[in-house]
Amino acid sequence: MSFPILCSFFLAVSLFIPSVHSATAEQWRTRSIYQIITDRFALPAGANTNNCDVDAQTWCGGTWNTIRENLDYVQNMGFTAIWISPVQQNYQGPRTAYGDPYHGYWIQDLTKLNDKFGTSDDLKALIAELHKRDMYIMVDVVVNNVMATSTQPDYSRYMFNDVSFYHPYCPIQWGNTTSEQDCWLGDLNVTLPDLDTTNPTVTSRYNAWIKDFVQEYEIDGLRIDAAKHVDKEFWPGFCGSAGVFCIGEVFGGLEVEDVAQWQGPLDSVLNFPLYNNLLEGFKIPGPGNITAVTDTLTQSKQLFKDTTVLGNFLENQDVPRFASQSVDPQSMYNAMTFTFMYDGIPIVYYGQEFSFNGAGDPKNREPLWPSGYVSTGASEIMSKLNQLRNFLVNTTQWATSETTVLTASQYGIAFVKGDVISIMTNIGSPPQNGTNIAVPSPYDPNTGFTDIFSCKQWVTGSKGFLDAEYTLGGKPIVLVLSTLLDQSPLCKGELITSQGLGANNNGAEASWSPRWSSATAAVSLLLALPAMW
Repeated sequence: MSFPILCSFFLAVSLFIPSVHSATAEQWRTRSIYQIITDRFALPAGANTNNCDVDAQTWCGGTWNTIRENLDYVQNMGFTAIWISPVQQNYQGPRTAYGDPYHGYWIQDLTKLNDKFGTSDDLKALIAELHKRDMYIMVDVVVNNVMATSTQPDYSRYMFNDVSFYHPYCPIQWGNTTSEQDCWLGDLNVTLPDLDTTNPTVTSRYNAWIKDFVQEYEIDGLRIDAAKHVDKEFWPGFCGSAGVFCIGEVFGGLEVEDVAQWQGPLDSVLNFPLYNNLLEGFKIPGPGNITAVTDTLTQSKQLFKDTTVLGNFLENQDVPRFASQSVDPQSMYNAMTFTFMYDGIPIVYYGQEFSFNGAGDPKNREPLWPSGYVSTGASEIMSKLNQLRNFLVNTTQWATSETTVLTASQYGIAFVKGDVISIMTNIGSPPQNGTNIAVPSPYDPNTGFTDIFSCKQWVTGSKGFLDAEYTLGGKPIVLVLSTLLDQSPLCKGELITSQGLGANNNGAEASWSPRWSSATAAVSLLLALPAMW
C-alpha cells in the first residue's frame, strides 16, 4: 500500500479517536509511540545537514519547531504518539568530559525550559499540533537528580537550591538498593547530585511543579528517567499530582520480578526483561534462546499487574541499536513484530526504521536527517503493523484480549491475541532446507485468515493447524481472521489466493501455505515447532 493511501487511512482512523489530554493508562494502551531525541530528529530549513558529528557529543540543531514541521513523517508510519527527550533547562557551563547536554538529561533548573530547543510558545505549538492530529505527547522527566561537575556544586542554580534537599555524595554500590537510591549516579567528571525524595519539602515541591507543568503544556504522559533510583513511596503522589500516565525506566532489569515491583508505584515500566530476551531469542548471530522469551512471558503474566500497558521496545538512547547487535534485517523485523502484536505499548526509537547501527552512547544518537525521511523495508513493516493495530484497538477489544502462546521452539514462536495469530522466527534471511512451522490454532477447520504483509489467504487444516512455509527466509507473518480484516482498509485490492496443499508434520490436513512474491527461487523452510497446549 502506498504512503498516501496509508496517510489517508490513519487520518480517517484518527476521527474515531477522542481528543483527550491528561491521558490515562487505559488510553495509552491503544497508542504506539515514536521516540525522539529533539536535537537529532530534524533541522530547520536551510541548515547544514552535514554538520552533526555524533562523536563530538554536542548540539546538532533539532528543535521543537522542527519536530512539529515533520510530524507528517511520523504520522504516515501510523504512530499515534511521540515521546520527546527532556524539555527542562540543562547544565550551562564549560564543555564537560562527556560533551554538551544535547540529549536533555543533565537537568539544571526544572522551572525553566531548555532554550536550545525553543520557547514556551514553540513547545505549546508542537503539542497543539499533535493534539490537532489526535496524537499524544509523552515528555521525559528527570526527577532523581540534577547535574554537576563536582561533588560540591553550587546548589543555588537548581530549583532545589539548598544542600539539605540532597543526599550526601557517595558512589553507588550496585546491587545494594539503599545505595542505588541514595548515592549519586554519574562519576567524578559528571556528577548527578541525588535528590532526597523522602524529604517532605522535596516531595511537596515536586508534586506542585509536575502538576503545573502538565497542566500548562497539556502533557498526555510522562516517561520517568532512572525511576528505580527513587524510593517507591514517592511515585504515587508525584504521578497522582501529574494526573497522567507514568511509565518508568527500570534500566537493565533482567529479572521480571525485579522490574514488576515498580508497576504499582508507577502505572507502567519499560519492559527491559522482554527487551533483553528478545535479543537472546532473535539476534543473529546469537543463542536463539526462544525459551528465554517464553519464560519471560509466563513470569510477566504472573508478576506484572497489567502487561497490556508495558512499554515494548528494541532500542532507546541508552542501549545499542538492534542492528549493531544483529547482522540480519529479518531478525529485527521479527522481533519488532513481536513488540507490536504482543501485550503492551510498542515504542520505536527514531532511526530504527533505517536500521541505524550505533553501538552505544553516543553512536546510538545519530541524526535522522541524512536518511532523507524516505520509505524503507522497516518503515513499511511498521506502517502495516500500526495500520492493523490502530484498526484493532479502535474497533475491537484486542488491546485487552488475553494472549496465548500457541507453539515455540529454538526456531521461533507463535501466539494468538484476539483474532490475530502472529508467527515470528529467528532463522534469518537465507533460505534453508527442510521444514515448516506447524501452528496449532484454536479455530475450526477451514477458517480463513489473511497475512497482512503479503495479503495472501490462509485456511486452517482439519485439526485447526496453520502451516507457515518460507521461500525467502524467515519473514514475520501476521494472520488476521479474514472476516475481521474485511472490515478494515488493509489488503483492499491486494488479496492473493494461495496455491498448493501439503501435509503438516502432525499428520493433519495442512493449510493453504503462502508464498512470498519474488522473482527469486528459494527453498522452502520448515520449522517443526511443538505445540504448547
